[in-house]
Amino acid sequence: MMSQKTANVYARIEPDVKEQAESILSALGLPVSNAINMFYKQIILTKGIPFQVVLPSPRPLTLTELSENELSEELEKGYADMKAGRTKPAKAVFAEIRKQAK
Repeated sequence: MMSQKTANVYARIEPDVKEQAESILSALGLPVSNAINMFYKQIILTKGIPFQVVLPSPRPLTLTELSENELSEELEKGYADMKAGRTKPAKAVFAEIRKQAK
């Protein structure tokens, strides 16, 4: 009996994640099935996930990195923080920075 040459993998993926990943793979000239096969082979070789699974370090956001919706969300968060009293006056923040610099 001959072994099967391929097997199917079914996965549910967020549509925007799928679209973005497929766009990048297409630009690389790499079919999705080849990318998945490479990922599986790396799992076998490393005997685990072939990359670190960690939370990213928080970093300041820049306007160029945000979509219009993301910018609106960030502004809404800031407004909510201000209304809830979770903000500091700019003068106080700069005074703290100056103290730390000494």
